Amino acid sequence: MNDNFKCIYTILKTLEAALDYSDCDFGGIDHTCLEISKQRYDAYMEMLSDAGYIKGVKIREYVGGERKVDISGVQITLKGLEYLSENGIMQRMYKAAKGIKDLI
Repeated sequence: MNDNFKCIYTILKTLEAALDYSDCDFGGIDHTCLEISKQRYDAYMEMLSDAGYIKGVKIREYVGGERKVDISGVQITLKGLEYLSENGIMQRMYKAAKGIKDLI
């Protein structure tokens, strides 16, 4: 799986797990834990928000070109849950097909 999609899957999976808690620490999905640049992380969060997989992302753009992405109110959406479900099914199918290929 592409590293981009591993990061996206990790972000969505963490937000899905956060549904069980009233207060959640998102430190596990920050750019340093995902081992990506801050710019890439901000781009992922913006893309996920634009695609409707998450909500609550606030993006502020300043005059000097600086951007600030605030995820303090981020939540996964139904569309994000559907993505996780479909991706999980595809992962299992891939592993099963790979297992069959290895046997042959």
